[in-house]
Amino acid sequence: MSPVGFYQKYIKNNMFTKMLLLISLIAVVTIVTLSFLMYYFLFQSAVRSELDIQRSGVERVERHVNQKYENVQSYVNDLYRNGSLGLDTSYFLMNSFNEYIAKRMNRIVGSGQSNTDSVLAYFKQRLDDDPDIENIMLYSAEKQYVYVYKQGSMTRLYQANATHSYIPDVMAMESQSVTLPNFWVRKLAGDAAVPLFSIRSPINDMTTYKNLGQLLVLFRTEALATVLNSSEDEMKGSVMVLSGDGSVMFDSGGRYYGEKYPYAERLLNSKETVFLDEESYVTISAHNQAGYTVVGITPKHEVAESLHGLQSTIIIAALLCIVVAVSIPALMIVNYSKRTDNIIRFMRKVEKGEFVARMQDTKEDQLGQIAGSFNEMLDELTRYIDKVYKAEINQKNAELSALQARINPHFLYNTLEVIRMRALSQGAQDVGDMIYSLSMLFKNIVQRKSNYTLKDELEACRLYLELFRIRYKDKYIYKMFCEEPIKSVPMMKMSLQPLIENYIVHGLRSDQDDNWLSITATQQDGEVCIVIKDNGKGIEPKRLEDIRARLQMAESNGESFGLRSVNERLKLTFGSSYGMDIESEPGNGTTVTVRFPVTEGKLDNDV
Repeated sequence: MSPVGFYQKYIKNNMFTKMLLLISLIAVVTIVTLSFLMYYFLFQSAVRSELDIQRSGVERVERHVNQKYENVQSYVNDLYRNGSLGLDTSYFLMNSFNEYIAKRMNRIVGSGQSNTDSVLAYFKQRLDDDPDIENIMLYSAEKQYVYVYKQGSMTRLYQANATHSYIPDVMAMESQSVTLPNFWVRKLAGDAAVPLFSIRSPINDMTTYKNLGQLLVLFRTEALATVLNSSEDEMKGSVMVLSGDGSVMFDSGGRYYGEKYPYAERLLNSKETVFLDEESYVTISAHNQAGYTVVGITPKHEVAESLHGLQSTIIIAALLCIVVAVSIPALMIVNYSKRTDNIIRFMRKVEKGEFVARMQDTKEDQLGQIAGSFNEMLDELTRYIDKVYKAEINQKNAELSALQARINPHFLYNTLEVIRMRALSQGAQDVGDMIYSLSMLFKNIVQRKSNYTLKDELEACRLYLELFRIRYKDKYIYKMFCEEPIKSVPMMKMSLQPLIENYIVHGLRSDQDDNWLSITATQQDGEVCIVIKDNGKGIEPKRLEDIRARLQMAESNGESFGLRSVNERLKLTFGSSYGMDIESEPGNGTTVTVRFPVTEGKLDNDV
């Protein structure tokens, strides 16, 4: 099926489908938007948290490097503040090592002074006090030698004249205080494999301010890694310490140490994110005096990966919310759709003339109210149709009454009386009795009474039965019983006589003389119950089923017309819950039960 055909068949004229699609669209858009906003704010919160962790790590590393820088500066300041130590340092840097040792020995022997004011002892103590120091180097610019202290090893003296070494050139180069150790300096120290960073400070003469040499302290970078990892919060990305020329003195990621950082110029930009190898969050802390910069770098994808589980959770939760948000309205709309289709189906039944159809919708919502109003409308319509139908019957009865009025009832009665008297004079007693019963029966039928009762109808039945009892020469008997309180109950004329006539015509067994018929009228729970029972031929089951079916038809012609007429008149007069019922067994007779309510006042016997 093409999309156009699917739309025209299932969507175009289906209000509930459109409603469901609209609700689903709104639910999906709303939940997806909320999920996106939730993930966005959680991601931003994670970014801020990660930047706080990164900033804290950068600050710890920066404080550690700065502390080492201040320590080195304090070493030099101690040389200047302590006069004897300063003089000892100047003599050490201005003379050869042998001359310095000879002088120290003379001072100790001559004056008995201790070795506490010796520059060599002072820096040996500084090496022992700080385990992070790998080497301390004292360089003499005058004599071009380097005195090297090494952690866990003996001190050594290296000659570094310009003809045999690049050390004088390296020491003469102007550079920042905190730098990556020069290759020749590391080679001189003898351990090129250990990651180090150096802090350098010049040593000048206190009187002439002439540069005497350099103090160079090499620190292990593993201490920086320890400081960086000292926090309980795990930091993503890496932290680097860059010298003024962009060389990497420390890299927690272990990628760029000892190299020029290729994106050093981009870090000058103070934005939160910088594109390095990839888009990354950056935190920078620069120390202008010492000339170094501490940089924290966290790639965006690492932060996103940390939220991958949260992202999956949000997606699953969003899908579940969408399923719930769509399923519940869908179930409700399907229910409303079924109920609406049921209303339409019943309306179409009524359109075809099935006025007995009723909708069984007990809910009190709008559709339930529509169903109730529709049922009430059908009840009112049925009552209206009944009134019109009764009016038509009344019109026909009026025409019949007008025709009957043309016949002089007294002429008929007088004629029948003359015939009866002639029969009696001739000794035909049974003929006279028959004529009498017929005369009284005609009189009962034609006579109009303002209040026709059950007693009157039973009397008409007695006259009719008496007439046929004489005719069949005592081949059957009849019994009639009526409770006294209900004899005055209003009754429709000709409501029982057609039932008795039906027995005489169809049920009486003329070849037998044990026929009987009983009529019993009693009151039960505010209703009059009249049972007409005989021992006649009975009715075959299929025939009985056909008679019952025709009794329920609105119009009927042919057989059982009298039965249908009595049943229809009872229902029109007293309501659809009343009427007559027939039970019969072939060879065992028939029982007809008539029920109607006990009423007061006058009935419309034109019905």
